[in-house]
Amino acid sequence: VSPPCSLSLHFQTIGAAFVAKVMSVGDQTVTLGIWDTAGSERYEAMSRIYYRGARAAVVCYDLTDSGSFQRAKFWVNELQNCEEGCRIYLCGTKSDLLEEDRRKRGVDFHDVQDYADEIKADLFETSSKTGQSVDELFQKVAEDYINFSAFQVMTEDKGVNLGQRNSPYFYSCCHH
Repeated sequence: VSPPCSLSLHFQTIGAAFVAKVMSVGDQTVTLGIWDTAGSERYEAMSRIYYRGARAAVVCYDLTDSGSFQRAKFWVNELQNCEEGCRIYLCGTKSDLLEEDRRKRGVDFHDVQDYADEIKADLFETSSKTGQSVDELFQKVAEDYINFSAFQVMTEDKGVNLGQRNSPYFYSCCHH
């Protein structure tokens, strides 16, 4: 069993809080570090503190509000400009309201899917009220992190081989 991995996310809603969510992916454990930050542009400078170094970002928008999708695009652009290696997941919220009345949809699914394809993001429609697709979203983030990290390790051509005990770096950093 591999040691636990850590991953920071940006989960855009209202407020600023941190929660750690432990996920299992095969025989590995991943701890998702989830920052829930205010999604308004007025918090832009402060939000950068939370998503700096993030490997994944869940950018949320309200399925009943087209303006919120435009604001989500702002955050996607922000992440693309500031966090090169950050994988983006688009998350439409309040899907339970659409179950009650399809006419409440304010954001066309096909428009969002086209945008998700354009930015190479996965797309989820969730409900915090019913829990619809929430676990699936976080499971996908954890799986992608494990799979991407494994691929990245296999393709890196520079780094420190900790198994190489005759390296001066090994002795300077690992033995006292």
